[in-house]
This record gives sequence, C-alpha cells and structure tokens, in this order.
Amino acid sequence: MATSGEAITVAPRQRRKDAKLATIVREAWDLARRDGLAAISLRDLAARVDLRQPSLYAYFESKHDLYDLMFADGYRQLLAAAAPEIAGDPRRRLVEFVRRLVQFSTEDLVRHQLLFQRTIPGFEPSPESYRLAVEFYDLARSRLAEVGVTAPDDIDVFSALVSGLGHQQIANDPGGDRWVRQSERVVDMFLADVDRRRGANDGRGTT
Repeated sequence: MATSGEAITVAPRQRRKDAKLATIVREAWDLARRDGLAAISLRDLAARVDLRQPSLYAYFESKHDLYDLMFADGYRQLLAAAAPEIAGDPRRRLVEFVRRLVQFSTEDLVRHQLLFQRTIPGFEPSPESYRLAVEFYDLARSRLAEVGVTAPDDIDVFSALVSGLGHQQIANDPGGDRWVRQSERVVDMFLADVDRRRGANDGRGTT
C-alpha cells in the first residue's frame, strides 16, 4: 500500500503521462489529416512529440492501440458536441440533435472515417473505448424516446438517415451546409413515417 508521500509523487508523474498521451493523440489526428488514417507514420509521430519511436510504446503497444486511443478521443468529442441540453419541444430538440451530428461529421473527415466507417482493416475498438460509443448510442436513443420512438427498427432507420446526411455533406459539399440544412426535413419525414406505420398497425390507417 502506497504511503501519502508516495501518492504525492505518483500523481504528478501520472499527470505528465496523461498530458503527453493527449499530445500524442492530438498529433496523430494531425498526421491522419495530412497523410490519411492508414498512413500515419509512427516515426513522424515520435518526432512531433519529442520522443524516439521506441518510446512511443510506453504509451501504446501497437498502431491499432493508437487508433483505439483516437477512437475514444473522437467519441469524447462527439459526446461533448451532442450532449449539451437543447431548448424547445422534443421535436425541436431532435432536429437540433441531428444538425449537431451532421455538422460534427463534416467538420473532420478522418475523424468521421475512424468513428463511423471501417477504414482500418482489422481494427476493433477496445471494450473501454467502445463504451463511449455505447454512451453516445444511449444518448441518441433518449432523444428519440422523447418523441416516442423506441422500436429498434425505427432507431436503425434514423441512424441510416443521419449517416446519409453526413456522407452526402462530406462527399458533395465539404465545408458547406447543403445537407446540414436538410436536418429538419429529414426529421419531419422520419416522424411522419413512424406515425403512419403506427396508424396502420393499430387500425387507424386508410384503405
């Protein structure tokens, strides 16, 4: 068991390591934006953070572990962007939630690729990092529950619609807002379809 004196010396050491790790992840994102995710050079990364390349392995054990650190960092950024409370009625909050998600996707292509596409062959996030993705998914489900949407199939369709807006924005209007502006229309179409299907299922639909 560590004494109080040992605890005092360990804490600053851990803080320094955490700060260095944050710098490594930040520089890794910059390299990915310059060269592409798959082309991140550990030699270049080490030079950027004033380390010899072998010293990087004190912070992560493999390149996939580096991607895992970036994956976790990306989802923390997504939660920070999407989680703040939104004013208005449930529908308005859902529209703003979608707008935030589409905007987030379009702000950083390589982050979008790592979080939402299988860009790196063989990469799977660790359970610890994936818990952040689950936390975001739970947040999205809570926003949908506010407007009465809880069925798994409806949630899947919603996810596909939002992803489609993000992909279209990135592919066809990078840096713009052409598809971001469609967030409200897509939400209205989605909710109208959910309501129509409910009506058909409970006998309220027209023949």
